[in-house]
Amino acid sequence: MPLAHSLLNSLESDFSDFTFTLSDSFEWHPADAAITYDPNDPYFESRLLHELSHAILGHQSYERDIDLIAMERDAWQHAKMKLGPKYKVEVPGDIIHHDMDTYRDWLHARSTCPHCESTGIQTKKQTYQCVTCRKIWRVNEARTCSLRRYKLDQNK
Repeated sequence: MPLAHSLLNSLESDFSDFTFTLSDSFEWHPADAAITYDPNDPYFESRLLHELSHAILGHQSYERDIDLIAMERDAWQHAKMKLGPKYKVEVPGDIIHHDMDTYRDWLHARSTCPHCESTGIQTKKQTYQCVTCRKIWRVNEARTCSLRRYKLDQNK
């Protein structure tokens, strides 16, 4: 843990515009300019640099779910290529692939039609339409909770 503590001290000093707060998860909170972190995570340093990258890149919100995937990719790229070398942290490719897979799985689940199980397309924030049966459904945020898909009445 001394190396992790040293990294955290360096980041708090170098990025004083952001607040670093102990938590049981890694998250970037743009409204508060706060990064939460879990010091017990085996990939503490990599994930901390990843969340800091969201902050540095100005990630705020997204309209389309695919935009979240792009922000995640960009944050990992920045953590690996810019911050990792600067702070002498190797960001392993396997943790990037694992974490990106969780977002791809999240997107796939959201875009799967609850009527016929085909893949749909996002038509607006939290709303999808099936390309096969043309049914429409709404999804909840579901990044940190269980996914819910709600069938919408198309006669309205």
